[in-house]
Amino acid sequence: MMTLALTVSACAMTQSADEQELANMAKEHANDSPVPSPMAWTEPAQPVSGKAVTYTSVDGKGINGWLAKPDNAAGDLPALIVIHQWWGLDDSIRRAGERLAGQGYLTLAVDLYNGSVAEQPKEAMRMSRALTGNEEAGLANIKDAIAYLKSAGATKIGVIGWCMGGRWSLLTALNFHADIDASIIYYGGVTDDKEALAVLDMPVLGIFAGDDFIVPPKKAYAFATSMAELKKELEFYMYRDADHAFSNPSGTEYNPEAAADAWEKTTAFLERNL
Repeated sequence: MMTLALTVSACAMTQSADEQELANMAKEHANDSPVPSPMAWTEPAQPVSGKAVTYTSVDGKGINGWLAKPDNAAGDLPALIVIHQWWGLDDSIRRAGERLAGQGYLTLAVDLYNGSVAEQPKEAMRMSRALTGNEEAGLANIKDAIAYLKSAGATKIGVIGWCMGGRWSLLTALNFHADIDASIIYYGGVTDDKEALAVLDMPVLGIFAGDDFIVPPKKAYAFATSMAELKKELEFYMYRDADHAFSNPSGTEYNPEAAADAWEKTTAFLERNL
């Protein structure tokens, strides 16, 4: 396994940077498709149940997420907000939420596309660009997800996302740092702006790919360096020979070896911090 681990103790995502990342996504995913991957379609470690729940609304229309928890759960649980990749809240993301629930969490897979799901890269690009252009709406969606989990008795709240969802995992931590107890970023857009990162007071897990055109290693390492200089708690892994999206719940870039190792890192991180 080609990994480099950097663990340190203790948003300046500008519009131009966002546009460049979107352009890179369009190029990188031009021939991709939302085929299910083993990341999501591996059976949970214990029996879980999932159901659609309305956790927010837009212009009077209820927006559904996918809530999952272990069948034998007794009492309140730590919770995870699960943020989809650029395809939207599809069955693979629902299954990813259920697999995470199997580790002993209450999970809510949110829907930042308000009911729309892409099947082709051009659709996904259009929807992800619209979300980037209306960040306030996305943050309002996440805010309601946090409130929903609190009302459900969540003892702590973490957030995880892949690709576009990884970027939103960091945005969630930056904007709701008082409510978020752990953030997991799978090769999502990150910043090295220390003023923006200074608010983070929760453990962060960053998982990145060495062969990544969308979030290049140089950008990921700059983020890690700024976090280290700020003495923030970051657990950082670079999978040198893996492509972007190597552990996505769906897509054609799945890397079994890297994804399995990243899953172990993820579950261990959650066990320590939630």
